[in-house]
Amino acid sequence: MDKIIGLTKEEASLQLKKSGYNEIQDPDPASPIKLIARQLKNNYIIYLLFFASLVSFITGETITGYTIVLVILMVIFLTFIQEYRAEKAIKSLKQMITPTTVVVRDGKEQSILSKELVSNDIVVLRTGDRIPADCIIIEDVNLQVNESVLTGESKEIAKSEKGNLYMGTFVVAGRCIAQVTHTGMATSFGKIVRLVSEAEKDLPLQTKINTITRYMVITAITISLLTSVLILLRSGPLSVEIVTGVLILAIALAVSAFPEGLPVVMMTTLAVGTSRMAKKNAIVNRMSVVETLGETTVICADKTGTITTGEMTVKKIFADELLFDVSGTGFKADGEFLLKGKSVDILKFSTLRTLITASVLCSDTRIVRTGEDDEYKVLGSPTEGALLVMAAKVGVFLEDIKHTRKSEVPFDSKRKLMSVLCNIDSRNLVFSKGAPEILLRKCKYLLEKGKKIPLSQKKEKGILELNTKLAQDSYRTLAIAYKEVASAGNNYSENDLVFLGIVGMEDPPREEVREALETCWAAGIQVKMITGDYKETAVAVAREIGLEGAVLTGEEMDKMTDEEISRIIGGVAIIARVRPEHKLRIVKILKQNGENVTMTGDGVNDAPALKEAHVGVAMGKNGTDVSRSAADLTLKDDNFATIVEAIREGRTIFNNIRKFVSYQLSCNFAELSILLVGVLLSPVLGWQVPLLLALQILFMNLVTDDLPALTLALNKSSKDVMLDPPKKKPQILNKPLFAISVFTGLVMATFTLGTYYVVFNILGQPQEVARTAALLSLILLEIANAFNFRSFRQRVLTRSPFTNIYLFYASVVSILATILIIYSPILNSVFHTVTVSAIVWLITVLISLLFVVIFDILKSFGKKNNYLKLA
Repeated sequence: MDKIIGLTKEEASLQLKKSGYNEIQDPDPASPIKLIARQLKNNYIIYLLFFASLVSFITGETITGYTIVLVILMVIFLTFIQEYRAEKAIKSLKQMITPTTVVVRDGKEQSILSKELVSNDIVVLRTGDRIPADCIIIEDVNLQVNESVLTGESKEIAKSEKGNLYMGTFVVAGRCIAQVTHTGMATSFGKIVRLVSEAEKDLPLQTKINTITRYMVITAITISLLTSVLILLRSGPLSVEIVTGVLILAIALAVSAFPEGLPVVMMTTLAVGTSRMAKKNAIVNRMSVVETLGETTVICADKTGTITTGEMTVKKIFADELLFDVSGTGFKADGEFLLKGKSVDILKFSTLRTLITASVLCSDTRIVRTGEDDEYKVLGSPTEGALLVMAAKVGVFLEDIKHTRKSEVPFDSKRKLMSVLCNIDSRNLVFSKGAPEILLRKCKYLLEKGKKIPLSQKKEKGILELNTKLAQDSYRTLAIAYKEVASAGNNYSENDLVFLGIVGMEDPPREEVREALETCWAAGIQVKMITGDYKETAVAVAREIGLEGAVLTGEEMDKMTDEEISRIIGGVAIIARVRPEHKLRIVKILKQNGENVTMTGDGVNDAPALKEAHVGVAMGKNGTDVSRSAADLTLKDDNFATIVEAIREGRTIFNNIRKFVSYQLSCNFAELSILLVGVLLSPVLGWQVPLLLALQILFMNLVTDDLPALTLALNKSSKDVMLDPPKKKPQILNKPLFAISVFTGLVMATFTLGTYYVVFNILGQPQEVARTAALLSLILLEIANAFNFRSFRQRVLTRSPFTNIYLFYASVVSILATILIIYSPILNSVFHTVTVSAIVWLITVLISLLFVVIFDILKSFGKKNNYLKLA
């Protein structure tokens, strides 16, 4: 390794210009032209409108025909804008997580963006890394790779020197140094992508939306046909003009009630919501997880790095029967070693010096300066990083120790040990580190004041008691040992070791965790802290963050059946000394109990548990590429509070889709009811049918249906979204919400018909004025309804109109557009409207306010009687 120089910075830069980024390109990118073509192919609304415009031109209704053509162009434009923004948001989301790779350039290890790799680069790959390009192995240590992404077989494949590594596969054990041979589309993975374009699968949400759309379409067509037939029957002698007018009206009514915006708005809602998650450091890897997030009933969260900061700091060292303190925090090498509060010179403590040297040598991690004083960036394990920073505080660095690593036995979560064999000054020395209770069993001797003495049972008991005390004080502990062997072969054992001491590391809880836990409990979500640390350490950390409940350990789980665990798991809040297979078992048992499980993980062996969970959450900072590949969600900041925020956004996204659907349903039902009831009442009240004309309906569909409805997808998260318990398998449109939507539509229809009656039958105004008044009334009611559907719980009159600024602007645009078609001489002739007096405005505004008051009262009633708890 020391002899490898790698490419120079200049060589790499030149090669990057020639070959381009190491990226897999989308074989079928969604260009603007393709988006428009997709609309023309799939949007049946356009075909209906085109047919209506064609009929208009044939029958001489040219103004109507041109207006419908304009509507077609607006439908295409608005849908294109929504889809383009959604595609752009999803594309930027994919770029949020930028994989990095450790390379050797100019003779130094450094971390670069994986996309900047070039041919002949030297890469350093460790357990858990995703192989970033096609490579050939230069040297390896016990290297095993999972190539299931290429072969479909998930078994581990042993690799050796001069063997090939392929982009997209994973290192599952060992480590290696390799040379890049191909990048980007020239890799084996890239060639496969060229040949195979993976078909997109419908999201669960998409399936639900499609079902709702199908029922709404059937209803719309049925009522449109029924209304048209009734109008024809009421029209007396039929003529081409009458039949044409009714046909265009039927098409307009079907178009208005046709929920063409649902799929697009769903994607917009998902794109906006996931972008908000990304801004809060939660990157969605699979869109389908958004719906599932909001249904979470249990969060199983790793303690280290998720509930705690993950910036390990060595604070205690036990060596030579002495307990040393180490000052400083995080990955800054600005501390010192203390004994009874006084600074010490480590040269006077030979065992301590040996322990520090062993800690540095028995490590696969590297630390590099960040440019700030005494601060380091850790390339690898945070735990090993803490040991290296500890050594840096007394000036001990790997580069300064003249040694040759001959072999190693990598850390394994089952063994909880790691060992290396190094040659130092012609001596072959094995250095080991691991869990104290396990490593002590492999120790036969103890180094005390530089002398090797037998490790007695009394000494061992005292060391274990100290270890327990450190664990109770919330320290993570590691034992360090060594031994000298005769040869530098690979067949050395990890027995008969010489115990050097114990290192106690502090990993303080994150400040925001306590508040996040309280939010979970208010939302009916259980939290279970999972850790590989000692029970005592876990309990101490849980106490600090306010997490209470029973404690279960991995050892206890091994002695219990699934049924026994199932009976007690509900009351368990802390699970300690856990191995990856325990995590998988926990997820399965919780799922059998009917829970919706969100599980975090960062290691290679956590992947099965992440895949088994309803929502697998990987760590973006300290997680492995393997775990990130298996996860549905990646936390850029590794923070537990971010999971809670992601759940909040997941609930918000689902609620926004429900609000949009119920709003559209209520408006569509109102429009259909007005026309149908108007036909039925016309003989009695002398009304001229239809009450609303085709172009007026199309105007409402574009300006007051779709525009405000789209802004409901942009509703931000509210506090009350985390006040309800999670719903298992929630429906977008359940029976109560359907009933509310229909009731709302009936109220709007009743008020609109009432407006027509007052203006025509009581005030004695002409039919044209009554029709314009009804149109104005319905438009204002639909705008009020949009504000009503901002929240299922909060009242309109007690909430600022600016909580959704987009809805406010959309409402202003809708009102201005309505004023234009009423008062503009050109437009009112096109839309067959007339100017109305102040009394008509007063009536319509008062009716809209009455509508708001009625539903605010219902919401107040619902809070007490559980009637409107639909969110």
